[in-house]
Amino acid sequence: MHPLSLDGRGRGPPRQRWEGEGGRVKQYPMAGAILRARRLRRDATVFERILWVALRERLPGLKFRRQVPFGPYIADFASHRARLIVELDGEGHAFQIEADAERSRFPEGEGYRVLRFWNTEVLDNLDGVIDTITAAATLTDCY
Repeated sequence: MHPLSLDGRGRGPPRQRWEGEGGRVKQYPMAGAILRARRLRRDATVFERILWVALRERLPGLKFRRQVPFGPYIADFASHRARLIVELDGEGHAFQIEADAERSRFPEGEGYRVLRFWNTEVLDNLDGVIDTITAAATLTDCY
């Protein structure tokens, strides 16, 4: 029985640790990530809310989760079944291209595909966004 479990059915053993670049030891999820993800879910942008409703209603088989702690990052939307991450970028992301590329490299190294959309695409072309996500999920043979 795990020490945190009162009846043997608790959370199980602690998550595994891994050694990242430079020999640093990181933990899944990073400290404070769960609380931060909860706050991000509560304070979702209008664009995230629109896409979330569309993902739940139009692609229910992919079982997306939102604001998912993922290593040192928090993904806007993730489907573990499809090994797919969807990120929404606002206008501030136009100035942090390299930071976004780094954020994409981590999940790609874990076998996930990362799709990035601008917030305006969600408003102007929601059908196209959903079609792109569906096509990416089809490539992984899960939809």
